[in-house]
This record gives sequence, C-alpha cells and structure tokens, in this order.
Amino acid sequence: MALKLAQAFTGHRTIRVGGVDAHVAEAGEGPPVVLLHGNPDTHAAWGPVVERLAAKHRCIAPDLPGFGKSRVSDDFDFSIANQGAFVRELLAALELPRVHLVVHDVGGPYGLAFASEHPEQLATLTILNTNFSPHFRWHFWARVWRTRVLGEMAMGIANRPLFVREMMRGSPRMPKEYAVYAYGEFTRATRRMVLRWYRAMDPEAHEGWDERLVAATAKTPKQVLWGDLDPFLPVSAADRFGAEVTHFADCGHSVMLEEPERAAAAIAGLVAKHA
Repeated sequence: MALKLAQAFTGHRTIRVGGVDAHVAEAGEGPPVVLLHGNPDTHAAWGPVVERLAAKHRCIAPDLPGFGKSRVSDDFDFSIANQGAFVRELLAALELPRVHLVVHDVGGPYGLAFASEHPEQLATLTILNTNFSPHFRWHFWARVWRTRVLGEMAMGIANRPLFVREMMRGSPRMPKEYAVYAYGEFTRATRRMVLRWYRAMDPEAHEGWDERLVAATAKTPKQVLWGDLDPFLPVSAADRFGAEVTHFADCGHSVMLEEPERAAAAIAGLVAKHA
C-alpha cells in the first residue's frame, strides 16, 4: 500500500511557508487541483484520487503543518486565520494565483478559512466531510484530545491495533492497508501537534467564519461530497456550506479512500465545467 500510494505522486519538494518546512507532493499536468488532507492523514490519503486525476490535472497535495514531512515549530499559530494564511502563502510560493481547491477534515478549516478571505483565487471548491461551524459538538476522541493530561494519555496508548480499529470504524470501506500505513506516519511529533490543533479549535474560534464562507463563496462553483456513515460528523453538517451535496450513503468519514473512483469523477466533473 505504501508503495502504491507513493507511486501516485511523481514529484516531491519542500517549501518554506510561514515558518513551516512544507512537504508538497505533485502529479500530472493541467488545471491545478490542490488537495488538503485531514487527521490523522498526510498527502498520501489523496493517492487513489490522484491516480485517477493526474492524466488531465496538475494535482498538488501538501502535508499540512505537523503532518507527514511538514515540520512545524512549537509556537506555530493554529488560529483559523493563520490556517487560512498558510494556504495563501503556500499557493503564492507555488505561483498558483487561482486553483481548484479540495478539502477534507482538518484540511477544511485550513482551506475554508482561505476561501472565506480569498474567494477570487478559487476556480472551484470541493468539500468532503469536515466542520467549519461553531454549532458543533466534538466527537468522542476530539473531546479526549482537547482535555489536558487525558489527551496526552490517549495519544500514549494509541497503539496500532487501536488506531487501525478506529480508522476502520470511521471509514468502513477504507482499505485496511491504508490504516496500517497511516499509523506509521502518526509520529510522536504529529500526535503532539494534533493535541495543539484540537485545543485551539474552540467553538468560539469558529464564530462567524461559517457565515463568511457562505457569503464569500456565493458565486464560487462548489460541491460537497459527504460520507453519510461518518461517526464523527452528523449528516446535517453537509448542508452548512451553501453548496449542492452528493451523499455517499455507503461511505464513512473518508470518501476519497472509500470511493476514490466516484470522488475523482465528481472533482473532475466540476473542474471541467470551470477550467
């Protein structure tokens, strides 16, 4: 699985972005499609989709700050505004003035904060299971991670069997090989960063951002691809983005890994209409 995921991307580089040595994986040529992963993933989560898009699209998938090979300092600012600034600076460093943006999970706040403030740089926007609203109750593991001491203890006991079981519970059709691979990427440094990210994401921190996003992207071609079996996010959350929703009734949290063919087709379809 690790080799197959790696083969989807033909280029890798490190770019200094806002104090982060950001690892960026790329493949293909054509309209630029930027894909932002979630937790506990890396750029590799997009491998199956990129395999299907790269023939006609330039696919760009960074490791977000603290994930994978993207190193982050202990004082990195995880405010929503700074997450959006990271995406803006990344695109500037890549000399991409306008992109087709795809976001999932943790990649949602990063990409949607950017979209809220710079909609003119979006050709299209595709949203997979994520939250960007203050009207949200964190799932069990997020509440654990947000609690000091308890979160550290939980990360300490997160061995491979537990990690893989929870990944598969969240995304029932995810290849088990991917969950095992993701565990290998979930390092001590990444675990510490995940705790910091979740503790920065108070409901109050989201206040107003959801409304700004809907207003800013009112004219942006966008879509939502939602896995209805997601145990972490309610199906009703899919309707909060002001976009047409495609429901994947047999998928959980990670549509791009559970149904990569359909996910890639939906992304390519929207891009084709607005390339």
